[in-house]
Amino acid sequence: MNKKNSCTLLENAIENGGLPKLTFFDSPFSSQNTNLVIKIIFPEFTCLCPKTGYPDFAAIEVYYLPDKKCIELKSWKLYLNTFRDIGAFHESVTNFLFNELSENLQPKWLRVVGDFFPRGNVNTTVVVESPVDRPYCAKSVFEKTKSHARRF
Repeated sequence: MNKKNSCTLLENAIENGGLPKLTFFDSPFSSQNTNLVIKIIFPEFTCLCPKTGYPDFAAIEVYYLPDKKCIELKSWKLYLNTFRDIGAFHESVTNFLFNELSENLQPKWLRVVGDFFPRGNVNTTVVVESPVDRPYCAKSVFEKTKSHARRF
């Protein structure tokens, strides 16, 4: 059996409404607050290579300065889990996630990173960022810090 035949391509999933709806909640922060960045890491992202059907694993990182809304984390987790059966190139899926969040969340600033684990000795990292000035405190969330809860 050809593994490629068992995956739905990202374009088809979008066209056929195969992705769940993301939900958001009202931001508890003042819209004037520009010194605040939210960082979300999803270390177990999986999608399928659209050429071979083999799984690609990644950590998806989201950094954003909210305006009126924040991402509801359970809906984000369930949304990302649907990509396990979707065929998409690393660049395409990272850009798609950026566009979805940008359009629906409408943050003041957004950065999405797809850090794909090496396959065939090739490591891919895709970064998509809003074309506006970064918030003042963004530098600190990009620095590697030691987590007390996990190591990855």
